[in-house]
Amino acid sequence: QVQLVESGGGLVQPGGSLRLSCAASGRIFRIYDMGWYRQPPGKQRELVASISDGDATNYADSVKGRFTISRDNAKKTVYLQMNSLKPEDTAVYYCNAALRSTPWSNVRSDNWGQGTQVTVSS
Repeated sequence: QVQLVESGGGLVQPGGSLRLSCAASGRIFRIYDMGWYRQPPGKQRELVASISDGDATNYADSVKGRFTISRDNAKKTVYLQMNSLKPEDTAVYYCNAALRSTPWSNVRSDNWGQGTQVTVSS
């Protein structure tokens, strides 16, 4: 009933930039925290950045000063601007959103996108 669709991944040289987008659609009453996670090859999934519905942000130490997370509530979209990319940023990037589907239930569901590949290589 809820879909998160990521876009913007690809191949980029070290030092380059990419902007990821994730649009939510379906039965959505309210979106709370949104975030980006990544899973490097052979490693566990890790938090990259998150943003609350009050626009409070949180970043992994490894991306502070290089990545910026933002959201457009009217478009139900979260963005990740990635600058000064390094080979160690290579991973599948996943979008996450905590939301309520209806106004008459306080249950929040945890939703994931399908992932988008980011490869940083010369």
